[in-house]
Amino acid sequence: MEEAQYSCDMEVRDYECDLQGIVNNANYQHYLEHARHKFLQEQGVDFAEVTARGIFLIVTRIEIDYKYPLKSGDRFRVSLQLERVSRIRFAFIQEIVRLDDEKLIVQAKVLTAAMNDKGRPMLPKELEHLLK
Repeated sequence: MEEAQYSCDMEVRDYECDLQGIVNNANYQHYLEHARHKFLQEQGVDFAEVTARGIFLIVTRIEIDYKYPLKSGDRFRVSLQLERVSRIRFAFIQEIVRLDDEKLIVQAKVLTAAMNDKGRPMLPKELEHLLK
């Protein structure tokens, strides 16, 4: 990813690996979600506070390409770019890269939306300024 809006570094923990000694595929979604939440937090969007106000940020679709596995102890970087998909939908374009050799591990597109407490789609003002 050439121009990430945000990135964070992490390390694979033993319990995230399966019997083959590689990260279980479901854990990559945890890594991606953690980076999205940290990004929003850094931008002043408190996920819990927004939810308490009746605004629900939801994932509507995830596309993941698994390129290469991570193993226990690997250090990696999760990067993201936020882009507008429609008037009220947005996507996080994300990558996971192993730090030791810059090997691309995962590419993902996470389509998201927001809705109010009545289930109606909306775009919170907290996110509008972040979208290109």
